[in-house]
Amino acid sequence: MTEATTTDLREIPFQTADGGSATLSDYAGQVLLVVNVASKCGLTPQYEQLEQLQRAYADRGFTVLGFPCNQFMGQEPGSIDEILEYCSTTWGVTFPVFDKVKVNGGRAAPLYKALKRTRDAEGKKGPVRWNFEKFVIAPEGAIHRFRPNVKPDDPAVVGVIEASLPR
Repeated sequence: MTEATTTDLREIPFQTADGGSATLSDYAGQVLLVVNVASKCGLTPQYEQLEQLQRAYADRGFTVLGFPCNQFMGQEPGSIDEILEYCSTTWGVTFPVFDKVKVNGGRAAPLYKALKRTRDAEGKKGPVRWNFEKFVIAPEGAIHRFRPNVKPDDPAVVGVIEASLPR
């Protein structure tokens, strides 16, 4: 879980795919799964599991938020329009996919700068290790971090989502 306050986190703006602005507050009361995604990565098939979670829990107050990232070996090289088309036609993605972000380094998106203060299951915080790193944010503020090799449908991820859903 994180030392960052989710009140601050929820007010950090980020850019939508159409050039607008959004914050996590736009999803108030929902369980969120924030994930940096890429179309040309060995982990790209995780899109299928992310969409399965979206479909399974959306009507119970859950949404996946996808943030394309090209920082890891150039595995998300396309334009945002190409990325959206790929996600829709290849994986049937219905969850929101936002504009491309950097997740590490001095030019990292402010949302990711805050999320990286969250510790994973081993108690480690810091840089995002690769594409498909996952952060589950509960409505009451708890944040859980899952590294890229933990699949979206892993019992640990699903357990946190189910335990955090609005009653």
